[in-house]
Formats: sequence, C-alpha cells, structure tokens
Amino acid sequence: MTGTCLAELGNNVFCVDVDAKKIDLLNNGGVPIYEPGLKALIDRNRAAGRLKFSTDIAASVAHGDIQFIAVGTPPDEDGSADLKYVLEAARNIGRHMDSFKVIVDKSTVPVGTADKVKAAVAEELKQRGSVHLDCAVVSNPEFLKEGAAVEDFMRPDRIVVGVASDEAGEKAKAMMRTLYAPFNRNHERMYFMDVRSAEFTKYAANAMLATRISFMNELANLADRVGADIELVRQGIGSDPRIGYSFLYAGIGYGGSCFPKDVQALAKTAAQFGQSTYVLDAVEKVNQAQKRVLVDKVLARFGNDIAGKRFAVWGLAFKPETDDMREAPSRIIIQELLDRGAIVQAHDPVAMEEARRVLAQDLADRDGALEHLHFVDQPESALVGVDALIIVTEWKAFRSPDFDAMRRDMKNPLIFDGRNLFDPSSMKKQGFEYFGIGRS
Repeated sequence: MTGTCLAELGNNVFCVDVDAKKIDLLNNGGVPIYEPGLKALIDRNRAAGRLKFSTDIAASVAHGDIQFIAVGTPPDEDGSADLKYVLEAARNIGRHMDSFKVIVDKSTVPVGTADKVKAAVAEELKQRGSVHLDCAVVSNPEFLKEGAAVEDFMRPDRIVVGVASDEAGEKAKAMMRTLYAPFNRNHERMYFMDVRSAEFTKYAANAMLATRISFMNELANLADRVGADIELVRQGIGSDPRIGYSFLYAGIGYGGSCFPKDVQALAKTAAQFGQSTYVLDAVEKVNQAQKRVLVDKVLARFGNDIAGKRFAVWGLAFKPETDDMREAPSRIIIQELLDRGAIVQAHDPVAMEEARRVLAQDLADRDGALEHLHFVDQPESALVGVDALIIVTEWKAFRSPDFDAMRRDMKNPLIFDGRNLFDPSSMKKQGFEYFGIGRS
C-alpha cells in the first residue's frame, strides 16, 4: 500500500517480501488484499516502471536510500506486539546496507521499538566489520482506514514523523520532508516530533477511536433498557463541537487488524511500566461483550433452543470495503449460532473467500458445524426460507433492499440489525419485526 502510493507520487519504489507466493501474485497482476483503487494504482505504476516486486532482499536494500519497514506486528500470547518481523527486517537491512540509510518504522510498533531496530542494525554492521556505516531510524505511523486507504494516503490530514535530534536525525528529517513534499504544497501537514512520541501517537489515536466506539455501544445497551433511541442521542451529543460525530455509531463492536491489538498492546506497555489502564481494559471488555449482543437478542426473541432455525447473515468482513476477517464480529455470531444447532446462510460482497478460509479454521473442532454453514453469492439468496435476517456489516448494497421481495422470501419478516441501517418505525410500517442496537 505505502509503496504503491509513493510510486504514484513519482518515486521509484522496490517492494520486497519473503513470501514468494505473494510476490508471484503481484507480478502476475493480482493483489493479495482487497482495497478499493489499489489494483489500478499498482498496474499503472508497474507499467510506468516506478514499482517493482521481488523477494531479493539485497537488491531492495541497495535500491532505496529510505527503507520502509511495513510488516505485521501481530499480538503475542500476552497481548504485546510481536516484533519478530520488524526486527528481522532491520537485521536484513543491516546485513546488506553499504551507505547511509533512513529506516522508517511504518508498522504499528510500541514505544521503544526504534531503539531495538537501531540495535539490530548495529549488531549486523558490527558482525560485518562495517561499524563506520550509519543509519537513522524514523517513526512514521500510518493512519489509513481499511476500505479508504488509498484516499487517506493521497489526501492525509496529518503526517507524523518521529526523528532523533542528532546529526543523523536531522539528515533523516530533511529526506522525509522531501519525500512528503507533494502533500505540503497547500498547507503544512507534517508533524515532526521525537521518535517515542511518534510511536505513542499511533497507539493513542487508535485507543481513542476504540474508546468512542465502546462508549457508544455501552450507552446503546442502556438505551435498549430505558427505552431511548441511541441514534437520536448520537445526533444530540454529536452536534456538540467538543464531541463531534466521528466514531459515535453504536453497533456490534470493532474488529480488524488495528483496534483490537493496539488497545491490548498499549495496555501491555503500561503494565510493563507498572501502570494500570482502567479505561483501556474497559474498552476491550465492552467490545468483546458487544460482539455477542445480536446473539443475545436472537435468543431473547426465539428462546435458548434455536436448533434447526435458519438465519441469513449479511456481511462477514469486520467493516465494509475490505475482505479483512480479523477479529470480525461475524465470526463470533456465526460460531454462536452454529453451536446452538442453527443453520446459517451467509453473504458478503467481497469477503466470501477469506471468510470460507477463516471460518473453516474457527469451526474445525466443531463436529458438523460446517455442514450447517452455507455461503451464497447474492444477499437475496441468503433470505430464502430464513427465520430471521442478521445484518453484521454495513455494506452500501444492504442499505436499500427490496423489502417486498424480502418479505416474500423470508419465513419470518424479522431483522436483527447490528449496524442500525434502517429506521425502526419504517420497518414496522413495512411489516417487519425489527431489532436494532439501542433503538428499542
């Protein structure tokens, strides 16, 4: 993603990965992830000769004065970020560099990672007898939303860069300013700071957004009990400029590659320094519980015995415009339904293939569960003969369905809406029994 967008700005970019299958896919016109607009950018810049994909690590280090580390940092067993891929990339740079390099941590990493990257490079240089070579390690966290990553990169609201205050850091600062100059022509978007503050900024941003989501979900659950409409509450509090509307939508919890692991990693960092994180702990606890709210509503409506009941599930990815199934609420919901003997007919506009793979792993130790899970190519097909529709992901294609056709296809005109796509009063007028989140 980063390499492709930098190539679009006119840079010559060499992308390297140790996964030969991924590189072969890219070199043969494929893309390993779904991200709107990304494939077109890759095709254009590869054709222009500005973008190359390879497994040749030595060639990649020789190619670039600026080396971006953009590998995964999955959660370790204790919730901390696993830095093995970051540090291996750093060691590879140290093994092959023959001139000054700016090494940019683009991966989401905990505070202090730049020091570890610097040490890993220095160790390799020492073993080579090349201690005269130098590098600068920069923190440049990304703030891209899955599903809108290309747009976010090409029109950033801020570019955070953490650099050291020494001579190498000043050199790196000048090089990063040149790299991102196209984004600063209308107004300055770069925020330079020390490295540790930049590393911290990424986690703080994601933790704040996750907190807003869990806060609204907790209020939504209370609104259900007291008879309030959380959508009207959202409008009332969001109109306050001190609060705003962003990330105030109630739903069934967040997922994906960032919020879950970043909240855990920040709490783990605090624990390492002997500090409690009461708010972050609550954010995660609320989110885990929220993923089961729709199942609770289903059981409250049908009773605990739903064996043989048939449910349509619209949406599998954790959010629209992506095929990312990591920490997706759909995984929890589908498992819970299947564990109780229900039959699930599932559809997602993009994530079907990834969902098949992930859910096959999730359900591998549940005898017969996969036999009751059916993937269908069209949302309308998922509705045939079902006792209820469960909406999990707010894809645009789900917002304006043919309600008359839905009533004809469904055994019961019953909707459990995990994303509050529809208005409860309108659903009632159209003959549907409707359950939203916080909209009783």
